[in-house]
Amino acid sequence: MFAAERRQLILEMVRANGAVSLRELARVVQTSEVTVRRDVRALEAEGLLDRRHGGAVLPGGFTRESGFPQKSHLATAEKTAIADLAASFVEEGEAIVVGAGTTTQELARRLARVPGLTVVTNSLLVAQALAHANRVEVVMTGGTLRGSNYALVGSGAEQSLQGLRVSRAFLSGSGLTAERGLSTSNMLSASVDRALVQAAAEVVVLADHTKLGADTMFQTVPTDVITRLVTDEPPGHDDRAATELQALADQGVQIAVAGGSGSQGGEQTPTRDQRRRDVPLPAPRRGQVPGPGLRAAGVLGGESPERERAARVADLRRR
Repeated sequence: MFAAERRQLILEMVRANGAVSLRELARVVQTSEVTVRRDVRALEAEGLLDRRHGGAVLPGGFTRESGFPQKSHLATAEKTAIADLAASFVEEGEAIVVGAGTTTQELARRLARVPGLTVVTNSLLVAQALAHANRVEVVMTGGTLRGSNYALVGSGAEQSLQGLRVSRAFLSGSGLTAERGLSTSNMLSASVDRALVQAAAEVVVLADHTKLGADTMFQTVPTDVITRLVTDEPPGHDDRAATELQALADQGVQIAVAGGSGSQGGEQTPTRDQRRRDVPLPAPRRGQVPGPGLRAAGVLGGESPERERAARVADLRRR
C-alpha cells in the first residue's frame, strides 16, 4: 500500500471512530507502528487529526471529548492490566466510590469478586458490571444521564454524594499532568468527579500511558490530592510519559505500574507480589499520616528515600 493510500485509510478510520490506537491502525493497514506513527504525524501537520500518546483522534484540542464507543477501542490491553492491578488494592468489606470511564468499567468487572464490598458510582456501566455480584452492594447517585459516557451528572448527582464518606475513590479522566493533575473535557463530568473525591479518604487515579502528559479543559483532581496513580509501562520511545511519571512521583503521588508476567490478559485476579510495583516516594506528604498503602509500597522502612528516588530515576531513564 502506498503512503497516500495508507494515510487516507487512517483518516477514514479516525473519522469513523473518533479515536483509534496506533496498534489498531497498524493492524488494519498492515504495516509497523513506526510507519503508522509517521503517517499520523504527517496528517496532523495538515490539520486533519490530532496525535495522542498511543493513538490518533479527531482534531478539537481541549474542548473535544470522544464518546464511549471511541474510547473503548483505545489502549484496551493497557486498561485491562491497570484494572487488574487496581483491583488488588481493594480489601474485603470496603466502601469505595468508582467514577465513570472505560478503565473504571474494567475495574468494576474485577470488583465483582470482592466480598462485602460497597460501591457508590455515577456510572451505569460500572453498575451494570456489578449487577449480578451477590456479595457486592451497589449504590447509584441521582442525576441526569449523560449519554456519551453513560454517566449520571448534574446537581442531583452532586447532592446525593453530600455527607458520604468512603475509604477510596477510583477515577479516570481524559488527561493527567504533574502540573494540573487529572482533567476532563466536560464541565458536568468534572464537577461530579470533584464531588466523588470529596467523599473519599484516598484518591486513586487510573490512567494508561496515553493520558500522561495530556491536558484537557476542566481540572477534576489537582495533583496534591491524588494519593496513587495506577498506570501501565510506557513504551521505550515515550520519554514524555516517563518524565511525567517522575514529575508526579516528585510531587508526592504514589505510582503503581502494571507489568510483569501475565499482566496483559485474563480475568484472574493477580496477587500483590505478582502485579504491584509501586514507585518509592521521597517522603510522605506534609501533614500526611502514613497508612497501610504507604507501608505496603515500601515508603516506610528499607533503603533511604534518596537512594530509592535515585534508583527510580535511573529506571525511568532506562525505559
